[in-house]
Amino acid sequence: MSSHQPRPATAHRSRGLSGTATIPGDKSVSHRALIFGTLAVGETRVTGLLEGEDVLGTAQAMRAFGAQVIRTGKGAWTIHGLGVGGLMEPEDVIDCGNAGTGVRLIMGMMATCPISATFTGDASLRRRPMGRILDPLRRFGATSMGRAGGLLPLTLKGAADPVPVEYSLPVPSAQVKSAVLLAGLNAPGETVVIEREPTRDHTERMLRGFGAEVAVEDLPEGRAIRLTGRPELRPQTIAVPRDPSSAAFPVAAALIAEGSEVLVPNICLNPTRAGFYQTLAEMGADIAHEDPREEGGEPVADLRVRHGATLRGVEVPPARAPSMIDEYPVLACLAAYAEGDTVMRGIGELRVKESDRIAAVVAGLRANGVEVTEEPDGMIVHGRGQVPGGGTVATHLDHRIAMSFLCLGLGAAAPVSVDDTAPIATSFPNFMSLMAALGAEIVTA
Repeated sequence: MSSHQPRPATAHRSRGLSGTATIPGDKSVSHRALIFGTLAVGETRVTGLLEGEDVLGTAQAMRAFGAQVIRTGKGAWTIHGLGVGGLMEPEDVIDCGNAGTGVRLIMGMMATCPISATFTGDASLRRRPMGRILDPLRRFGATSMGRAGGLLPLTLKGAADPVPVEYSLPVPSAQVKSAVLLAGLNAPGETVVIEREPTRDHTERMLRGFGAEVAVEDLPEGRAIRLTGRPELRPQTIAVPRDPSSAAFPVAAALIAEGSEVLVPNICLNPTRAGFYQTLAEMGADIAHEDPREEGGEPVADLRVRHGATLRGVEVPPARAPSMIDEYPVLACLAAYAEGDTVMRGIGELRVKESDRIAAVVAGLRANGVEVTEEPDGMIVHGRGQVPGGGTVATHLDHRIAMSFLCLGLGAAAPVSVDDTAPIATSFPNFMSLMAALGAEIVTA
């Protein structure tokens, strides 16, 4: 990241946002489409792929493992897969940039193949712990060598004779669950993952779509996902739905900016991803779900968002955290415009994201005159219906912190600045142009 050039920006109070916000493809589904296409035998076709830096890094990684990954048009890609167990050893280091999902799923994919690969990432990703992935992968027979604490860069050596695993997740994590299931694909017998709280289930859905045998069972200790190893995955045609986590930003902007009405079409509303929108309904937000339907195996709808309703503070149940973990920063900014306290607990996972998102959000809100209480595993935003603004927010190379506080500034009395918008390209490359088209006044330095 020595060549990284920060791109500051300032959001000014804006009124009457309007139009259609065309959101990029879902990042979680995009990563998985490339990975499962690589593990299938034959040609998988994908449309609507998110072409942000994170996903493009995963595409390049799949090429490094021997798959033919070809872009045929905007959001349109084909993957000529190698089959389960058919990965080739990469000739160079796999650089996953800022993509925590990408690196963890790729490690799972290769952990039961008799090959080695070295992984690195940007400054932010090199600070994120990989131990939670490495522990279950070692149980399959993989070994690793790297920095203390399991930090990148590290080299992972896949198991030559993998064994199936039964693994109970110590914390709710779709990334860990998915890594274990991906490793289980090339292990004999049955691999089992037990999660105490449901997490996003894109991996299970896509496994079934590609022809794997996956069963889900409710046990006293939690939800058990059982995968039969060594299937022959069949290539698929995948239409990637729009990303609900990215949609959260124009949705929040419309609720913040006075006189706004914005249509956000084709949003994935998988129940394991829709906690943010459930919370907005409880806060009294004016959001209509139009034309509910299913696309690519995922429930979707068009969201029509109108400003005007008085938002009220709520207590978000900790059990909802896995379904909206990425949306807490923008929810906190929106909560500053609500009346009363919004309580967010059980979100300690945010401290090990691209940044310590709890600390970053608390600091950013306080810099802009918002009262907030920080807790070890959460925060309480004391909403007063208005935001003084006037502060500059340190984003810590975190795309969601940057976008959240630019949304905060659209209703603040004084402009709100962020120190760097460059990381936004990792997940939402057209964010700035989309917001400008809606009428948001965001000025780059």
